[in-house]
Amino acid sequence: MFFGGYGYPATSFEQTYKCYPASFIDKPQLETGDKIIMPPSALDRLASLHIDYPMLFELHNPATQRTSHCGVLEFIAEEGMIYMPYWMMENMLLAEGDTVEVKNAALPKGTYVKLQPHTKDFLDISNPKAVLETSLRNFSCLTTGDSIMVAYNNKKYYIDIVEAKPASAITIIETDCEVDFAPPLDYKEPERVPAKPAPSASTTTSQEESKDVEEPKFSPFTGVGRRLDGKPSTSSGRSETISHLTNNKTSGPGSSLGTSQRRPSGKLVFGSGTGNIPADASDASKATVKEVKQEVPKEEPKFQAFTEV
Repeated sequence: MFFGGYGYPATSFEQTYKCYPASFIDKPQLETGDKIIMPPSALDRLASLHIDYPMLFELHNPATQRTSHCGVLEFIAEEGMIYMPYWMMENMLLAEGDTVEVKNAALPKGTYVKLQPHTKDFLDISNPKAVLETSLRNFSCLTTGDSIMVAYNNKKYYIDIVEAKPASAITIIETDCEVDFAPPLDYKEPERVPAKPAPSASTTTSQEESKDVEEPKFSPFTGVGRRLDGKPSTSSGRSETISHLTNNKTSGPGSSLGTSQRRPSGKLVFGSGTGNIPADASDASKATVKEVKQEVPKEEPKFQAFTEV
């Protein structure tokens, strides 16, 4: 006789019960694990078949063809009834009083299991692996496709069994099992920000040229002088006239002539270079000097205090 895809001899334990949640028997600790409560007659039958401990069972819902696995906590239920965790009834789509088939099973020890939390809240726990390790001590087996419930800090976290090795159903009693996590169901990858385009060669060249532009240098004493009595200053005009005269003297024909002639050593020569100056040049220089003298303003008599009469 075969049941649920597993081959068992005809002497195996197989029974049909009506299922009810653990709240009907006032056993809230059932909700934190995967164990059920069976009637005393089941214990007698299992003892006669010499079933090895720990006792593991396969649960099958004939209406929806859902299958899961569990352990047993006690044999105190009424005959024809079993009590099971409510999250397990949700996995198998069972309602109160529905029929479920129970059969003993032998599962291999698990070596690897991959879990996927339903929400990101589970990863916000300070140490989720330690919480999970503590919670799985109340479990005897895991089945691929099930959603187990982990209670922590007055909050319930649901976790899917994505993968299990070496079989789809494994026992986790007294075994070293590697645990891996898949991203939560509500996890969304952050959007990637597009990279900014690299600046072109022309832009880089223009930036370098702008850096090479010299800043205006500081030129001291570029202002205009002012007299204390408020009258216009003639220093600028006087300096321009003097520079003009100096240029005329140095650039005139007499200067070039005088410098070109050599003076005899040990003798003094009077009037060299002066007799050849044209009359027009001398008259112009004299007129310029007169203009300079005329431009110089006469100083007004200053007030002198306490002068004698």
